[in-house]
Amino acid sequence: MRQALIRIGAIVRKEFRHLGRDPRMLLAVVITPVIQLLLFAYAISFDVDHVATIVIDFDKTPASQRYLQQYEGSPFFQVVAHGTSLAAVDDAFDHNTARVAIVIPSGFSRTLASDAAAQVSVLIDGSEPNAAKISQAYSVALNQLYGQQLTRDWADAQGLDLSSFGLLQPQIRTWYNPERRSSDFLIPGLMVVIIAIVTVQQTAVTLVRERDLGTQEQLEVSPMRRIELMVGKLLPWTLIAFLDVALITGLGRTLFDVPLRGDFWALAVGAALFVFASLGMGLLISAIAPTLDTANILAMLIAFLPSFLLSGFAFALDQIPVFLQWISYAFPARYMVTISRGVFLKGAGFAELWPEMASLVVYALVMLVISSVLYGRRSRR
Repeated sequence: MRQALIRIGAIVRKEFRHLGRDPRMLLAVVITPVIQLLLFAYAISFDVDHVATIVIDFDKTPASQRYLQQYEGSPFFQVVAHGTSLAAVDDAFDHNTARVAIVIPSGFSRTLASDAAAQVSVLIDGSEPNAAKISQAYSVALNQLYGQQLTRDWADAQGLDLSSFGLLQPQIRTWYNPERRSSDFLIPGLMVVIIAIVTVQQTAVTLVRERDLGTQEQLEVSPMRRIELMVGKLLPWTLIAFLDVALITGLGRTLFDVPLRGDFWALAVGAALFVFASLGMGLLISAIAPTLDTANILAMLIAFLPSFLLSGFAFALDQIPVFLQWISYAFPARYMVTISRGVFLKGAGFAELWPEMASLVVYALVMLVISSVLYGRRSRR
């Protein structure tokens, strides 16, 4: 056991010497995740407000003006133009100056006065599905509120007391993210995606580099076991990746005020297991890739796309096709996104997150063993 630790330590020192000879790589590995976090956090947002809106009032009556005040006073809509014809809607949508158009037909006030149901056209630019869906929901809500106000006004005019009637008033509360801030939702997942990219990308080239430098034969004739070589390759990058996790967590807390409600040590253990699992995936790529270019391409495809699309970071996993849900189990980011959001937002700890942590342990061990076997087979060719 002692000899094994000595051999592993020798590989660790060797890897750190390589990094010491190229401080630019070390700086890039530490600084790049921070830059990626800032770019992603500011560029990606699911918050939709102040949607540019054009209004066209063919009725031009006090009733139609009162209706439009619902939109002008809403923080969600921002009236940017008043059109005079339907052609203005096409022009606004084509030039991206408006996303929503409100068209009040002539006779709007007269229809309301006759106690009939007046119609208003709400036209939505569907080129941005998320904004279109939320705009539709807010518009429906505003129309319902305006309809309730008309009902109250009618009842007051008739001398009726609506307070004696039973009313249904839903009390809606959003758990874990009451302000519905995108940063609270995104940053715990962004940490996972960024760390996956860095760890897999860097370790994917480590064994290929040994072959290119001609040092693979020296390692093969040494008394070192393949599993010891793999562990020695992983440990330096594990420490560096854990430093990245600490930096991203600190920036999320200080710059974006993301809450950390759960057990910090659960996050730390989960992050360490995730880093080790991701590094194991990188070693697997390195063991099978014939060249550095191939290793880099495979690492980007396997690290970025599944971490972004199949982890639950951007899309709820229960909303994607079932066969993709099964494929997502083959990537460690799926488990870490649950751990990260559980600790940051839900106040979770070891008791709630142990299944994901156990999965990461198994994943890391399997990757390590498979990498060792494949590297041994490739070495004997």
